Amino acid sequence: MTTKASILIVDDEANTLASLSRAFRLSGHEVQVCDNAARALELARSQPFDLILSDVVMPRRDGLALLEDLKNAGVAAPVVMMSGQAHIEMAVRATRLGALDFLEKPLSTDKLLVTLENALRLTRLESENRELRSRLGKHTLVWTSDVMRRVMAQIERVAASETRVCIYGETGTGKELVARTLHDKSPRASGPFVTLNCAAVPAELIESELFGHEKGSFTGAAQRHSGKFEQAHRGTLFLDEIGDMPPVMQAKLLRVLEESVVERIGSDKPTPVDVRVLVATHRNLESLVASGGFRRDLFHRVVVFPLELPPLRNRTEDLPALVDHFVRQVSAQNGWKPVPVHDEAIALLKRYPWPGNIRELRNVVERLLLLSGSSIDAPAVRLALPAAFENTAPDSAQPGEPRGTLAERVLAFERATVLSELERHERHVTQTARALGLERSHLYKKCQQLGIDLQSLPRND
Repeated sequence: MTTKASILIVDDEANTLASLSRAFRLSGHEVQVCDNAARALELARSQPFDLILSDVVMPRRDGLALLEDLKNAGVAAPVVMMSGQAHIEMAVRATRLGALDFLEKPLSTDKLLVTLENALRLTRLESENRELRSRLGKHTLVWTSDVMRRVMAQIERVAASETRVCIYGETGTGKELVARTLHDKSPRASGPFVTLNCAAVPAELIESELFGHEKGSFTGAAQRHSGKFEQAHRGTLFLDEIGDMPPVMQAKLLRVLEESVVERIGSDKPTPVDVRVLVATHRNLESLVASGGFRRDLFHRVVVFPLELPPLRNRTEDLPALVDHFVRQVSAQNGWKPVPVHDEAIALLKRYPWPGNIRELRNVVERLLLLSGSSIDAPAVRLALPAAFENTAPDSAQPGEPRGTLAERVLAFERATVLSELERHERHVTQTARALGLERSHLYKKCQQLGIDLQSLPRND
């Protein structure tokens, strides 16, 4: 076996430690030894091991108690128990406590190496499964609340059809995730799932992105390009933020939806496409129709089945499950060990208004994992959330705790409001200023007054 492993051997007999460590070292492995359970637990907590090999019968604290301590401490290394006084009941108990194997002394070198190889193989499989679950978890809807149960019932009802769905919801509520779920539950699940954010593509490029172009059809068209409709053939095309689509493109999209054919820029040859179109927006399309910002005929084409996603502040029952999901997901992606979350921390998270919704929650959880030690507690949450939260959350102050002067409270409220709008508009300064009824220059001055550093924010405009 070529894989080099790190092994911890625990036994109160010096001869056993010497012989076992020699056998593993001769095979090219790193070995540490100790003669008691307390020291073994200390070592296992402080450094990773590929295998822990422990005797059962030891003074003060035996190997089975050590096994329990290791599991309670969250030590992930596989544990193999060994004993010269083995009996069925002991082996059964060790297995129930999580032991990978139970070996009877005296031990042969061949048996030891086979056991190590099995342990390494199991560790690799578990790591691969965690990675796979983590990747799949990115596309998993997590919920426990009644409001989301109703949403899921609607998803189940419409997924299997060809009906066009318009997903309404604030920024960060998971509209793309719902669209992907609709695709995965549909007869088109084996086909492609293609996305386009209509607000993120410049107006002069969106036609090329949707319908494609021929080589030389415009400056910079160095080669032929298939658009999103062709890429999504026999699958699903998700058009996010369709309310921000330019009016000229709305007319062209309407034609494609009516005829199921596209024409690349620079070509007069129609290309048939078989695509289910799902759309989403955080804007009120009916108001846009009334103001002339969105075509009425296109509205009736894409809003066949409206699906409203609740903001996170209206589904706080889901917070414990969502936090647990993100703790596991972020930990798996970074190779960290998941940590428990205190009830007080969850209670504090439930009081926060979550202007950025689930996207913001995921970012906060990642921040918490970086700030926390062996667990996530309320003080860590206070550090991870915006500074003005404790002064603006109605239930955050404890009885008798000072809340500041009126001027301080007004400033804290203004700061929280501006930060909330910046988060809601994904740091887009112009859109934030418009939402607050301010000129861009006035927003810059206000941010300077409130101690908000706009220069450190990603610029989207």
